[in-house]
Amino acid sequence: MFERILVPYDGSVGAERALEKASALAKLTGAALTILTVYRHHAMLEASLSMVRGASQPGHLDDAMRGAARDAADYAKSHAKDAGVENVSAFIKAGQPARTIIAFAKEKGHDLIVVGSRGLGSTEGYLLGSVSHKVTGLADCPVMVV
Repeated sequence: MFERILVPYDGSVGAERALEKASALAKLTGAALTILTVYRHHAMLEASLSMVRGASQPGHLDDAMRGAARDAADYAKSHAKDAGVENVSAFIKAGQPARTIIAFAKEKGHDLIVVGSRGLGSTEGYLLGSVSHKVTGLADCPVMVV
């Protein structure tokens, strides 16, 4: 049936439901489960903040976002293992979520993407379409929207 399942995970309620469904499907079929957490790179925002941030406030916005993405991916991986999935891995990537998910799935040869119907997307999602909508329209493999 399926050999490689990808589940994008951002910590939202929709992503949590998608993770549960993908974990159950991976356990049932013996498929490998890959968790992908995508965060947006904010170099221009970081540059503007660095002008107003004092030296007493170390760190970069991208570092904080990467750390939060890593925490989310680690949580999702642990949750999948607790659900009985034996072959699970987690990755984080910077970029535009839908495009990054599609490119990652294609690059790694996933044959199913399980995505939440609504994530932590910005208000732009209401105007331009949700990540799940974009993924279903652009993916080369089947997409299950939970």
